[in-house]
Amino acid sequence: MKTKLLFITILLLLTNCTTSKNTDEFIKTASGRYFFNADEIIEVKFNEGKLFIAWRNQDLEPLKINDSTFYARELNEKLIFNTEQNRIKLAKKREHEDNVYVFNKLKEGEKTPSEYLAENNFEAALNGYKSIRKKDSLNPVIRQRNLNRLGYRYLSKNDFEKAISIFKINIELYPKSSNTYDSTGDAYLKMKDTVKAIEYYKKSLAINPENRSSRRALKRITEKEDN
Repeated sequence: MKTKLLFITILLLLTNCTTSKNTDEFIKTASGRYFFNADEIIEVKFNEGKLFIAWRNQDLEPLKINDSTFYARELNEKLIFNTEQNRIKLAKKREHEDNVYVFNKLKEGEKTPSEYLAENNFEAALNGYKSIRKKDSLNPVIRQRNLNRLGYRYLSKNDFEKAISIFKINIELYPKSSNTYDSTGDAYLKMKDTVKAIEYYKKSLAINPENRSSRRALKRITEKEDN
């Protein structure tokens, strides 16, 4: 804790020696949206020439160290802007364990898969997730369980369109997974579309006949129809 306070004190002293005003050129080139990860962005914006960062519903106000480097207290990170390469790089620190962290700027009009999904643009969202898989098949953003959890979050809010879109994206990414079909069946069942629910539960069982969730769901549906 003492080390961190000393570091912040040094930064404040350096900041006092640096003009707080950012140049018009820097404001123009640094402004914009950057990938924080494959499906999340941070936005760099300026208010009266002062730099702010919008991230996870927060407005961060980094301290200016020099014309290209800023310290974000909330993140305990130094952000180094390279406006020629349209990216932000985190300064090296022991906690990074030799990993290099770079946030690349999004192109004009470019969006993340989840942003496309929010607009109900299923095809663009699917293509985005496929692109992530192509670059990094182990990326946490496209893990089956993470997408499944996201789908159930939408389902709990009765946002059926987005829930089913997420589950179907999961099917596209993991077509041999019984669980992805089972989850889609759950979504249709909650919508009271038993025909579609049965279809997906049967697809789930075709892959894994031992899927207990699908078997129980089919049994309940059949028993209700018989009554």
